[in-house]
Amino acid sequence: MTLFVRLALAAVGGLFVFASNEPIGWFVAGIVGTALFFISLAPWDLGVPQKRRKKNEPVPFLQQMSTGPTVVQGMLLGFVHGLVTYLQLLPWIGEFVGSLPYVALSVVEALYSIALGAFGVLIARWRDWKVLLFPAMYVAVEYLRSSWPFDGFAWVRLAWGQINGPLANLAALGGVAFVTFSTVLAAVGVAMVIISKKRLAGAIITASVIAIGAVSSLYVDRNGTSDESIEVAAIQGNVPRMGLDFNAQRRAVLANHARETLKLDEQVDLVIWPENSSDVNPFSDAQARAIIDGAVEHVQAPILVGTITVDEVGPRNTMQVFDPVEGAAEYHNKKFLQPFGEYMPFREFLRIFSPYVDSAGNFQPGDGTGVVEMNAANLGRAVTVGVMTCYEVIFDRAGRDAIANGAEFLTTPTNNATFGFTDMTYQQLAMSRMRAIEFDRAVVVAATSGVSAIVNPDGSISQNTRIFEAATLTESIPLKDTVTIAARVGFYVELLLVIIGVLAGLFAIRMNSRSKSAKGSARPAQVRVKKVPAKKAATNRRKVK
Repeated sequence: MTLFVRLALAAVGGLFVFASNEPIGWFVAGIVGTALFFISLAPWDLGVPQKRRKKNEPVPFLQQMSTGPTVVQGMLLGFVHGLVTYLQLLPWIGEFVGSLPYVALSVVEALYSIALGAFGVLIARWRDWKVLLFPAMYVAVEYLRSSWPFDGFAWVRLAWGQINGPLANLAALGGVAFVTFSTVLAAVGVAMVIISKKRLAGAIITASVIAIGAVSSLYVDRNGTSDESIEVAAIQGNVPRMGLDFNAQRRAVLANHARETLKLDEQVDLVIWPENSSDVNPFSDAQARAIIDGAVEHVQAPILVGTITVDEVGPRNTMQVFDPVEGAAEYHNKKFLQPFGEYMPFREFLRIFSPYVDSAGNFQPGDGTGVVEMNAANLGRAVTVGVMTCYEVIFDRAGRDAIANGAEFLTTPTNNATFGFTDMTYQQLAMSRMRAIEFDRAVVVAATSGVSAIVNPDGSISQNTRIFEAATLTESIPLKDTVTIAARVGFYVELLLVIIGVLAGLFAIRMNSRSKSAKGSARPAQVRVKKVPAKKAATNRRKVK
């Protein structure tokens, strides 16, 4: 019965964590869901008196819950919590490749939560230090999930669900990992209020974390103030409906973005097209190049175009600047590629099992600075633009590299058309908003089919498009050279939390082993009965008589 209750809590917690993510975006649900998960792992310390029981009398429910689950049960609880979360969060993956890969990825991501449950059970047994050590251990597991293998899958970080709440402001102080840590810390406080005698302490912890997040908003530039600004345009050309062959589809997408650009009737400084807005290589296809040059000539401003290029290394996913004076100028080759999509690990081996293997690309990662220079004629100088192409927005290093190399604003050109009307585009937009807060930069999101948006440095959305519509967003955005605390030390904050979390896990294992050893040595010694020979025993009986 108790295991069933704990499994239900872990599963419902997963549903709540999912609900914290966009497009639902209930940030409180992320705290509540994580609290329910912690409650499922922890012994309940409600001060229930230990009553004497008659023989064969069942143990009261609350008394059973006070002992906490075993490590093996914790592993199951962690897996269930993760699986429920990711099955709800990631259906968009199956939009193109079917349900099997989507379910498989959800299961793989949930495997990391096995460690979260196992170590969580051990740490939750501690009276005091669990308040800080469980959140640090959570960050350590999240770091592993976000880093390995194949650069990990940081899409499912807990912090993304806090974009609409006060804890998102903490991204400017310690990065995304610090937001995750703070969310779990607030959740542990909520759990203490529910299952611990230290309810006041739990309430103070949660209230303090939320208050610090709210006060941190003072550090976030709400007004986007700066000495300079530029007029930018984000073009969403939309994609054609099915019915054309693959090559015609690609050319139609390019034509759509050029057509939408030609509608611009006001002077702008820079234009951002989405990833894959020209899937026809303009360096090898004269017609594609002519279409792009025509759009550049019309706006008399540089356009950042998402296209495919090929060099001596191989094909690249490239964001290329086309300038009205210089022609093809600087470019950004996507550095963080999506495994099993843009490239296929173990292609030869996996081809044995699935024909889908050859549907994946063979793109090669770039190694650039993460920025491009774009000439702003009205400003009289080049503007340094940080580029995080689509999938790159989930990687901390992509944004940090761009800021370190002088990015004055950020852009997330993306192609979400493959994923239809699913939640994917909203989840990704939340990540761009978090990066705006983290680095104190405006972010221009340009999508092929939506949602495109202009994001202010405080993470708020100034304007956005709908899915599957052709539209243009134009706005004056600030150019900034500030460097937030997170940009400077965010890596070290995460590293410190990971180290603390790993040490907490190792120490928990050690303490658990010592506890088992102590219980084993505490068993009562067996009484050895000395055998008396039968003849001597008979003599003793006669003496007694």
